[in-house]
Amino acid sequence: MDRRTLLKSLQSGLVASAASVVLPSHVFAAEKKDKRPIALLLPLTGPRARLGLSMRQAALLAENSAYVQSFDTGGTAAGAAGAAAQALKLKPALVLGPLSAEEVPAVSSTIAGRVPVIAFSNDSVLRAPGTWIFGITAGQVTTAILRYARTRGVKTVTMIDDGSPWSAAAALAAGKSEGELGITVHVLQVKPGQPLPAPGEAPDAVLLPGSGEAVLAAARALKDTGVQLLGTFQALDNRPQALAALDGAWFASPDPGAFGTFAAAFQARNGGEPGTIAALAYDAAGIANTLRADNRLGMEGLMDAKGFHGVTGPVRFRTDGSVARDFAIVVAGETGYTPVASSSGS
Repeated sequence: MDRRTLLKSLQSGLVASAASVVLPSHVFAAEKKDKRPIALLLPLTGPRARLGLSMRQAALLAENSAYVQSFDTGGTAAGAAGAAAQALKLKPALVLGPLSAEEVPAVSSTIAGRVPVIAFSNDSVLRAPGTWIFGITAGQVTTAILRYARTRGVKTVTMIDDGSPWSAAAALAAGKSEGELGITVHVLQVKPGQPLPAPGEAPDAVLLPGSGEAVLAAARALKDTGVQLLGTFQALDNRPQALAALDGAWFASPDPGAFGTFAAAFQARNGGEPGTIAALAYDAAGIANTLRADNRLGMEGLMDAKGFHGVTGPVRFRTDGSVARDFAIVVAGETGYTPVASSSGS
């Protein structure tokens, strides 16, 4: 074989080899970073403007501001529909918001499944395929605390329903979980301000899903009775007199340590103290940031079975629009709340 023929043979081999090389998909993914914006639908004017601004500031802690486009809903259904229509013109990868239950149907019907919607409402009735209810629901925290209580030997629970929408939703969730958890829940209904009735035959535990003086009164009444007090994160109270009353009570809550880290970062940048709803905006924007980094920003990425970790707890998105969320179980003591376990709520 002469030199020219040898060179031609080598060149043919190199071309064939190059054609057979398949580069890993992540090489192309790195070159084609998803730069689509996320649309943030919040009440930036109107009665809830202060909360909306706090949520926007929290979201900008978690996601690059270059990718966040904010739209003002004004806190109304009509305003939310208009904001959603404006957002669609930018072809966003995700819609985060709106905030209130009144606004969610207006946004869902305007978006019409074209973009995944992560709404901050906690009204689980509004969930739908393509619209996830991201707010912490009464059902989530109720099932989480009951699931933990059952692992600690609790079999009978008296639940106090004060007639509020939150309490009613918690009672419904408790009833649905009886069979799954092997626990018996008896619901006592009281009117707001009415003294708590004696629960009759002593249960293993008493659950108050609300907050305020009613929870503290129950805690004092249950002292030294052997009946365990159960509650949700709304009842967390750091006043010394409250901690003394709640000593030994179990609560389902976002992890205090993770929330504290977020709150410190928020305060350092913006001043002021964020609430749990602002933390929801931080987590939702953080999910968008994570999916963007993985080049999976969209429906398929959201449905990842591994879920996502955030300040308000690990979450997993389901196809029906519901969200499974894990909570810390904290025990009240005279110096604060100590995480002792985690529990899943649905």
